Amino acid sequence: MPSIPTVLFICQHNAGRSQLAAALLEHLAGDRFTAKSAGLSPAEEVNPAVAATVAELGMDITDRLPRAVTPGDLEAADVVVLMKPGLALPSAPRGEVLEWSFPNPEAWDADAVRPLRDAVSHKIKTTFLAR
Repeated sequence: MPSIPTVLFICQHNAGRSQLAAALLEHLAGDRFTAKSAGLSPAEEVNPAVAATVAELGMDITDRLPRAVTPGDLEAADVVVLMKPGLALPSAPRGEVLEWSFPNPEAWDADAVRPLRDAVSHKIKTTFLAR
């Protein structure tokens, strides 16, 4: 039986884009992938606007804590997705590396984050669910 690929989403603070992407991959792909997220300089909590837009899909991520990416994370991941191009990682990833770019929301409130959520959702569908 083939193993389930691990996808690691990385952003600066592990509070917005990477948390959003991991939750969306879980939501859209079910058990086809293991979704993880981390950041380079973790924030104290998941961005409330991101959590609110994910809650609209029926998922509660308010209890998730931002965390720092480790060399072990990068070694374990089959795919590493940088949610902003050019992020400086603590070590070289073992797996495939993808660099995604999304415009910043005009504000970090739910109304402004929904287009980001929808763009990340579309990217996940075309990148992972089309495989």
